[in-house]
Formats: sequence, C-alpha cells, structure tokens
Amino acid sequence: MALRTHDPARKPPLSSRMMRAIWRGLPQKRYDVGWEPGVEVPAGEGSALVTDHYFPRTDTSGDFPTLLVRSPYGRGLPWAPQYGILFAEQGFHVVLQSCRGTGGSGGAFDLWRNEADDGRATVAWLREQPWFNGTLGTIGPSYLGYVQWALALDPPPELKAMVVQVGLHDPYALFYADGALRLENALLVGLGMTYQHRGVLPVVKATLRLQRRMRDIVMARPLRGAYASALGEVPWLDDVLAHPDAGAPYWDGASLARAAEGSSVPTSLVSGWHDALADQTFEQYARLRAAGCDTALLVGPWTHTSALQQGWPEVFAESLAWLRAHLCGDSSGLRPTRVRVHVGGEGGWRDLDGWPSRSSSPVATSWVPVADGRLEQRALAAPAGGAGAAALASLRYDPADPTPSIGGQLLSRTAGARDNGALEGREDVLTFTGPPLAEAVEVLGSVSARLSVSTDTGYADVFSRLCDVDARGRSVNVCDGLASVETVEDEPSQVTVPMSSTAYRFPAGHRIRWQISGGAHPRYARNPGTGKSRAEAVDFSAIRVTLHDGSVLELPDGSRVG
Repeated sequence: MALRTHDPARKPPLSSRMMRAIWRGLPQKRYDVGWEPGVEVPAGEGSALVTDHYFPRTDTSGDFPTLLVRSPYGRGLPWAPQYGILFAEQGFHVVLQSCRGTGGSGGAFDLWRNEADDGRATVAWLREQPWFNGTLGTIGPSYLGYVQWALALDPPPELKAMVVQVGLHDPYALFYADGALRLENALLVGLGMTYQHRGVLPVVKATLRLQRRMRDIVMARPLRGAYASALGEVPWLDDVLAHPDAGAPYWDGASLARAAEGSSVPTSLVSGWHDALADQTFEQYARLRAAGCDTALLVGPWTHTSALQQGWPEVFAESLAWLRAHLCGDSSGLRPTRVRVHVGGEGGWRDLDGWPSRSSSPVATSWVPVADGRLEQRALAAPAGGAGAAALASLRYDPADPTPSIGGQLLSRTAGARDNGALEGREDVLTFTGPPLAEAVEVLGSVSARLSVSTDTGYADVFSRLCDVDARGRSVNVCDGLASVETVEDEPSQVTVPMSSTAYRFPAGHRIRWQISGGAHPRYARNPGTGKSRAEAVDFSAIRVTLHDGSVLELPDGSRVG
C-alpha cells in the first residue's frame, strides 16, 4: 500500500475544533494541528482498520513521539478533540483507529478476541511510516484501555508508556459480580458498542429508545433477549448473558490481568471512586507494583463518565505529564508521589506513597450491628456466626418489586454519591447506624463485610453499603458491593461481600451507617430465589433474608482519627 503524505493545510473537522474550544483549564497549545483521515491499516484476515492521523503542523519535519488510540466507539466526538487534537497540539502524532468491525473498519467486531493481533498489526504499519520516530505510547479510557492491555501482552520494543484511564482488563468482571449479572452495565455496553461508532444521531436514537423501554427490559421474564426491542440483535451480548460462570470456556482469554503481572512498560492509571471499573484499576495497580513496574495512580471524586468531563483538566494534566516524562524525556510535570487520591468528606487531594498508603494502620476496625438498629465499634472482629447464632433482623426481597439501585459505581449518569433517604425508607432495606462521631474517622483502603445470613428459599443476594449520615440526617453512599449466598434450611451461612475501596473522612458529628438489602435493581439482575439462571428464569420467589449475630463491617484504617 502506498504511503500517504501529510497535507499540512488540512484541519481537523469543525465539530472537533468547536468541542476543543469549550474546554477550560488546559495548557496552551504548542502547535497547530494537521489531519490525515481515512488511512487504511492492514490487519488480520484481510481486514483494513480505518485510521485518522493527527499531527503537529510545523515548518520542519519535527521529531515527535506517537500515541496509539484504538476505539470501538468511532473516531469522531469525543475522541477526535479529546485525544487527536489536544495531544497533537502538545507535540505528538496521534493515531486514532476504529477497532475491527466498527467505524468502517473491516471484519466483525468481537468483544475481545482480535485486539492483540490488530494492535500488533498497527505497530507493524507504524514502523513503515516516515514520520514515526520509533517511540510509542498508548492512551485511552474504558475499552480503549482494554486494547492497551492487549498490546501489552507481548509489548513491542517501541512501546515506552501507557495511560489507562477508567480502564478495563477483565470483561467478565464488567458484566458479573459473584455470578450476579451487572444488568445495567450489560445494556449500556451493548448500546455503546452497537451504536456509538455509527455517529451521533444513531446513538441518540438508540439511547432514547433504551430509556423508554428500560423498565420492560429489566423486568422481562426471561431476561435474555429482551434487550433486542431497544438494541436489536447483539450476538456477543447474548453470549455474555448465556455464560454467568467465570470458569466457562467462553471466557477463556478474556481477562488480560496477566499483561500487568510481568509488565515493565511505565503505566499511569486513572480512576474515580464511583467508576464502574474502579476495582479493576486497583487490581491493575497492585499487579504492576508487584512486578516492580514504574506506575502512577490518580483517583478522583468521579464516575466512569465524569472523569473525562468535569475531571478532564486533572486527567489531561496527569496523562500529559506521564507521556512527556516517558516519551519525551521531560519529567518536570510529574508530581512528587506516585499516588494521588481525592478524599471524600473533606473535599481535598492527598498525595500518598502507595495504595493503600504504607503509613496507614494495617488493622481494620470492626463495626457490629445490634438488634435495635445501632452500629457499634469494636476493636476486634467478632467471630462469624454459626449454627444457633441469634437473629438480628430480617427483610423480604420481592423480585416483583425489587429493591432499586441508587448511585454507586455505575456506567450511567445516575452513578455517584446520592441521597439514600428514599431507599432507606423501604421495608426491604436494613440500616444500622453508629453514634455521632466525637472525632473524625478516616477510611483508606478496601472495605468489606462479613455477614451471617439465612434464607427461606436457599438462594439470595446480599447488597452491602457504607453510608455517611450528616448532622441533618442525610445519608450518602460511600462504597458498596454485592455477593450471592446459598443456605441450607434455617441455618445461617457466612458470606464476605467486597465493597470496593475508598478514601473517605467521616467528619466529627457525622454517623457511620451500614445498609443491607437483597439487591440493587437494575444495577444487578434480580435473584429469582430458585437457583435458576437470572437470564433464563421465568418463575420468581420472594426471599426472606435474615441477618444473624456475628456479622461485621470492616473499615480499613478506621482506628486513625483526628
């Protein structure tokens, strides 16, 4: 294939330039930007990957590193201005490419099976370009992070830095939590993958259609296939719904966790406390650090989408500094510590030596529920409840009127910290509340709950949430999680519920609240109470869930006050 030459007079599309103009708080541009659209990069099975090239416009040829951005969501808004224009302005070639089967690229899209091969093919093509100086970085959010990990499985020697923003490495964990379908995630990913690369109008129409039909879809019996009324046929999504078991052969090779385990590519990670992929980011960080890889972590008060909207000035500055340091030899923009987190409750940033911080106490503080709805702090964890453990409280979870999801780690605009008052007023939600705090309590790290529960059907979910109750009684969610549990007759079973991680300071005068329910719908698909597949179930049973003595909420570093 003949190589194209730059047309330095050709500017990026007007829509991208207009969107770029609305951003504030970004560094001054260094260069005007040229645009070379529609380049076809040869890939496997004869597929041509359609690629746009953004570059600094200079009077000389220049010597600039290259950033590779591979997307299944098209090459237009917001990717063109956010990555193509902004980084080319700062002195990078930016190669913005549509993944196989999307945005005009050939072949059929697969949720994960082609990205490593197509990434390597693109690097091979880059080596032939006269403007490629042999120094490569990658950048991008969400699935655009997944394709970075795919390339890092066998990193080319040119790859010198990665920036993974609110990124994915394990598709199974995106769609399932302990076998419970993350229903809202599945629908929104299906929407984005199917329509976003087609342009603004198709994705807007599909979004409105999904919103109108959402309740009918999430309440359908059976659930599998119901999404077609809004999204049409999406074969890979049907496969996801058909395979809730993480050990199924269908998921072989989907997780790219191994890419971080042996990586030596300097990697910057960005997430938000209410990002649906936050736990995956913390896993990536832990694996990279264990491998001795040069790694940075930024966690803000963001959701999956707001990190690239309200948080974009901080995220862009962090990303640019990392890329300049490792691709251009300019480390002047790097912060002094490798970890920076936003601490909720106090509204400020904290620089740390690691995550969790090595200065934090390794001992978790236990908070234990009492039958009258109180939550008591204890220095040592109570033993897990077993046979004969006293019942503390119970709730009735009705799949016909499922406990709704409010806020938290979602992909949708409803994510984040929300007022939980209406939710906690429901009869199917238990709350246990501590006394007003005499001094501030700081929580840094992973939160979890160990519960002793029994059920009358043998099958249930337990949704566990940590909340901050202010002096006016307003309850706001901090972090949460869900686990499935099976029980035998009336005997309690023990289940641990991972509740993600947080950096949060409960001010003096506030109260710590532990909220427990049988689900959070449609964030998670309803538990049918029968042991049947959530996607295939037609018959549902109401579930009585009883909490027993020995249940404990564990808050890391909770003994650190002041």
